[in-house]
Amino acid sequence: MNNLLRSRGYIVHTFASAEEFLGSPHLSDSCCVIADVQMSAMNGLELLASVRMHGCTAPFIFITAFPDESVRARALKAGATGFLAKPFAAPSLIKCLDEALERHRGGVGACDGAKGA
Repeated sequence: MNNLLRSRGYIVHTFASAEEFLGSPHLSDSCCVIADVQMSAMNGLELLASVRMHGCTAPFIFITAFPDESVRARALKAGATGFLAKPFAAPSLIKCLDEALERHRGGVGACDGAKGA
């Protein structure tokens, strides 16, 4: 996924855990967060809540190998802009990311046209 996003011109930062991301300097300058729903220690929904508590309004896209309609509904209700089930095709991720960033650019805390993931 990293190579795909970089090939499209996105700047990509990866993290071993939700906690590592939350402690990084990239929390405040991220234009979009792509996270797995299932992670150790802190799951994706908890990460989304924490990111919002820190004032970050970046779009949030979830990916999961265990698609569950109730989790999808909770994620979208919590403010996620996308929810993709693994395996997904590269164009699906790019479309989801491009749409999330386009919608976000028009809102408060937009990334001023910068591409980032």
